[in-house]
Amino acid sequence: MTTPRPLGADRDVLRIGNCSGFYGDRHSAVREMLDGGEIDVLTGDYLAELTMLILARDRIKNPDGGYAKSFLTQMRETLASAYEKNVQIVVNAGGMNPSGLAARLRELAQELAVPARIAYVEGDDLTSRAPELGLGAPIAANAYLGSWGIVECLRAGADVVVTGRVTDASLTVAPAAAHFNWDRDDFDAIAGAMVAGHVIECSTQATGGNFCAFTELENLARPGFPIAEVRGDGSSVITKHPGTGGAVTVDTVTAQLLYEIQTARYAGPDATARFDTIDVSSDGPDRVLITGVRGEAPPPQLKVSLNRFGGFRNEMEFLLVGRHIDAKAALTRQQLESWLHDRPTDLDWELVRTDTPDADTEQRASAILKCVVRDTDPKKVGRAFSGTAVELALAGYPGFFLANPPRDASPYGVFTPGYVDASLVEHVAVLPDGTRTTVPPAGTTRALDEVATPDVPPAPTPGGTRRVELGAVALARSGDKGPNANIGVWVRTDEQWAWLVNALTIDKIHELLPETAALPIKRVVLPNLRAVNFVIEGLLGEGVAYNARFDPQAKGLGEWLLARHLDVPTDLLNV
Repeated sequence: MTTPRPLGADRDVLRIGNCSGFYGDRHSAVREMLDGGEIDVLTGDYLAELTMLILARDRIKNPDGGYAKSFLTQMRETLASAYEKNVQIVVNAGGMNPSGLAARLRELAQELAVPARIAYVEGDDLTSRAPELGLGAPIAANAYLGSWGIVECLRAGADVVVTGRVTDASLTVAPAAAHFNWDRDDFDAIAGAMVAGHVIECSTQATGGNFCAFTELENLARPGFPIAEVRGDGSSVITKHPGTGGAVTVDTVTAQLLYEIQTARYAGPDATARFDTIDVSSDGPDRVLITGVRGEAPPPQLKVSLNRFGGFRNEMEFLLVGRHIDAKAALTRQQLESWLHDRPTDLDWELVRTDTPDADTEQRASAILKCVVRDTDPKKVGRAFSGTAVELALAGYPGFFLANPPRDASPYGVFTPGYVDASLVEHVAVLPDGTRTTVPPAGTTRALDEVATPDVPPAPTPGGTRRVELGAVALARSGDKGPNANIGVWVRTDEQWAWLVNALTIDKIHELLPETAALPIKRVVLPNLRAVNFVIEGLLGEGVAYNARFDPQAKGLGEWLLARHLDVPTDLLNV
């Protein structure tokens, strides 16, 4: 038997880089990470909620498909280099078909004459068992597995490990657990690695991408990809290769920590990380230290990604120019709805007032009227709808023209989370020699409960206030979780924190973001990060594929909040 190569030469630190935050991320990232400096392990996250739907449909069309094809192309260009440099690769690019991707990788390794050992993890796909598990009849049902199947593969000497649906952080936890020989109840260390994995999982978002204070950073033209230097106790330093673009700062890391979280308990299948214990500090230029993370046993259930067919959708955009915008929109709505012979189940209108008074260009004088239709019958929302919109051309408002041509309906999916007892999921590591090793569920579990709201400082007594944008004093990052959106807001000083935690209440969010006024919101206070996190329930309808709003993943929601005006103590603006 061939002796497994070590994961890293340094027994005290494992350098884990990331090369992908989604299916479609920078293709050259694998090469850049391998050639740009020292790393021990390279991870890649290719799966999002919408991606699982795309890959499920791909596999329905082709049983040999269902994985991220771009990863295979990347490996053709870099597998030899990774093997030569002894960089192990751990990715979830297997999607709906990890065994299929592993087979293609073995063929590729043989073709390239690279003796790389390929392993994979399976068991997440519950689609065929969904009805018996009480999960309905989705197109795809995938349990979020943890890190220990990957650990088994790495300990068996795998050079490349591909998985299906595992938690994003598991890609980082597994190499660290294998390297430092963590036990399954080393919850503090595991939780620390989970936090590091959460920071680097979205690639360049940790190095300045999607960062609200981007104007403070230099050289953002091509941000480098992040690296987590994980230590044996689970603490880490987030950094990047020297000379690459972007920046790693306390704020870029905090932004990613707050991205798409919900409560102070960040649950995974291996541990629950307490986000109210994280300490973030500078460790030098482009180096941020994360310490203090406490962990708890994981919950007894696994989250399941459920994607089902929702129906068919279509949309048309009418351009309204100049005067009488509201009247033009009203006429269009009246005409189209009365002209349709068979009304779709959902028919939603949105008027976007992008027009400005006395505009010096026609485009600046224009508003957009958007009509979105959905139905289970593709005929109702196909040409019967878009063709009718075109028929209004000579009978409608003055200056009629459309932003898009008529088109057929397209199918859309709906994501919902489900939960199953971990004991009902068979988590299997298929080692490089073909041996199948079943990974048991966690032996110790803890049901999730709410964290008590911590004590907060009293609101400051301002000497005076100024009405300014919230972004004059605070930073924010927002994202999506199924039908919900989150906005994490934080500040940089203790004085600003005393104001923020008292001023930015749920009622204030309802006021500043009127679209949320009728929706329930949960607020989580994180004094250790000087942050408050808001979870807005139901803002995104039935998830990203449903396209309930023009920003379907709530990526710009935080930017909208930062642009809203409120009264801020003047002395905080001079800090």
